[in-house]
Amino acid sequence: MTSATTASRTTDSPSSSQWRISADIGGTFTDVIALGPDAQVVPMKVLSTPPDFESGVIGGVTGAMTDAGIAAGDVATLLHATTVATNAILEMDGARTALVTTKGFRDVLELGRLRRPLLYDLSWKKPTALTRRRFRFELDQRILADGTVAVVVDDDELMALAGRLERAGIEAVAVCLINSHVRPDVERAVAERLRTLIPGLYVTASVDISPEPGEFERTSTAVVNSYVGPVVCDYVTALGLGLDERGIHAPFAIMQSSGGLLDAQSVTERPVNIIESGPAAGVIAVQKLAQLLGLDNVVAFDMGGTTAKASLIEKGRPFVAGDYEVGGGMNISRSMSKGAGYTVRVPSIDIAEVGAGGGSVIGVDAAGALHVGPTSAGSRPGPACYGQGGDRPTLTDANVVLGYLSPDAIAGGRVEIHAELADKVLRIVAEAIDTDPATAALGAYQVAVSNMTKAVKAVTSERGRDPREAVLVAFGGAGPLYGAALAHELGIAKVIVPVHTGLFSSLGLLVADSEYQLVTPYRPELSTAAGIGAEFECLTAAVLDHLHHSDQVQVERFFDMRYRGQRFDLRIALAPGRVDDTLIAQAYSDFHIEHTKTYGRAGTDDLVEIVNLRVRGFVPNPIGIDQVLKLPEQPMAKSRSRVCRFDSTMQTRVLSRAELTAAEQPGPMVIEDMDSTTLVPPGATARLDAHNNIVIEWNSKDFA
Repeated sequence: MTSATTASRTTDSPSSSQWRISADIGGTFTDVIALGPDAQVVPMKVLSTPPDFESGVIGGVTGAMTDAGIAAGDVATLLHATTVATNAILEMDGARTALVTTKGFRDVLELGRLRRPLLYDLSWKKPTALTRRRFRFELDQRILADGTVAVVVDDDELMALAGRLERAGIEAVAVCLINSHVRPDVERAVAERLRTLIPGLYVTASVDISPEPGEFERTSTAVVNSYVGPVVCDYVTALGLGLDERGIHAPFAIMQSSGGLLDAQSVTERPVNIIESGPAAGVIAVQKLAQLLGLDNVVAFDMGGTTAKASLIEKGRPFVAGDYEVGGGMNISRSMSKGAGYTVRVPSIDIAEVGAGGGSVIGVDAAGALHVGPTSAGSRPGPACYGQGGDRPTLTDANVVLGYLSPDAIAGGRVEIHAELADKVLRIVAEAIDTDPATAALGAYQVAVSNMTKAVKAVTSERGRDPREAVLVAFGGAGPLYGAALAHELGIAKVIVPVHTGLFSSLGLLVADSEYQLVTPYRPELSTAAGIGAEFECLTAAVLDHLHHSDQVQVERFFDMRYRGQRFDLRIALAPGRVDDTLIAQAYSDFHIEHTKTYGRAGTDDLVEIVNLRVRGFVPNPIGIDQVLKLPEQPMAKSRSRVCRFDSTMQTRVLSRAELTAAEQPGPMVIEDMDSTTLVPPGATARLDAHNNIVIEWNSKDFA
């Protein structure tokens, strides 16, 4: 499904003596970092360019190359995080997709799991299926639960089906047969036959994406993969061609939702793996930072132009969910209130998300209450203060009115700020609630903070973890403006704002590992330690083969486990070594411990079920995050201040990160970087640590 140009980019390994460039597409900005062989860091922040996102990426990459003074031949590799797949779903702009399934299972997408995200909202409607009912075709075939093929697929039926697909103008097909996870060969044969009959058709076999029990989850995942497949293929091809035109022939890899990099060729075959590409890159950067600083429990808080996201890193590892929903508003993968979006069952870093970003629109409801988001002004026209025609008040406008953002320019001077336009749109809100613009702006700021606590609680409190025991790492273009206030609301005493915080997801691409995962369902023949060990060996061999770096690859093994009768499972890592009864017993013990942490109780071994066996292979990245935390060069500005509004109006110091020292300085203060602005409220202190991170701390008595 990809061009020769795209495929050729995934072959040769880059030379360590050349430059690496990463690019992360956000709702408002595209963030680019060029990393040189001597750890030179050249950041670049440009506006995103929907719908042709590749234009923004290419513009950012070439801009970073110009600033770095390097030629196209100096670029060794490109690393990318993209929202293209997500946007296709959110905007319902994917391929014309059909579903091919077993007779009697045509409506499985509508039936789902009978869950409602809002139990008492009578106006709620289920999301529209990504494939229309008339494009869901049934085959007269049947695989039984034990793998017996009771009814064989007839080739004449497949030929007739191919004709119907062509007449309907179908661009992509998802094949999901009942019980195909126990006979994947049958489903793969159907998919391959359709590819032969209709050359150029994008076809997904569900067992190639999610070979696990559960016909709804498998069907939904396959449909999502096919729906976004042609869009992602076109994007990767267009990006590759655009880079080629500029003489950049370096291979590129794309961040997966699970937090590992995957070559572009594989991404076009499994685009469902990159839906949470951008957010995952940021979490990986925080994980590497936490390991560098020796922090056990960290909440990663990422706020950009459209959304705010939170993820928990515990003992150096982010939580990885087995499934989640996309396109359903706030994403909380473990929530019992699923049903608002499209189920995707692939490994994904567990990220909770709310519609609160710098571009989130501020509104007033009929009762006179302030609301923030989820509607966003995006990058075009963007907030009113950008002067690009935006006429709706946003959080960015509120921050300008409050004095938190520069009244002149942001993003290193690339985005001019028009403070008078921000004041103008905030007056509309102020008049609606009978107050002044600054008070209305402060109210919107506080509403946004309250909204964002939901995301943090979703990955901490709802997992049985106390957020007060964690350190908050705030990043993203808007994260440092809200990090200290959010931490105070949650009782978190310390906030870390890293270098390049506004481009931190892009930085995460530079330090991420290459990764490939495979999973297989537990079967009766795997009831012994020897059987499980042999299955793990098969999975490991396939992972090693895919990564082509057998001498560098490290392998991790997991069980997905649950108690009998449960719907949800927990992922348990296996200790290294030969699989024997002792190792399996340890996994059972670890499962009981994790279940107690998460749900507050545990059962006994006889109640435990192994659901899946999983292998993750990864190639460790030789680049450490300490290499990219150098303080960027900034001209020393004169001491200055401006009026900011907190509970009262205060004259507030404005300084650069370079002006901070290891000595604590009391707030309030505003710290301006090229890519973000950090707010230190009254009552908090700030200092610079050995790695140039801003460390904001609240006095413990503030939480008494």
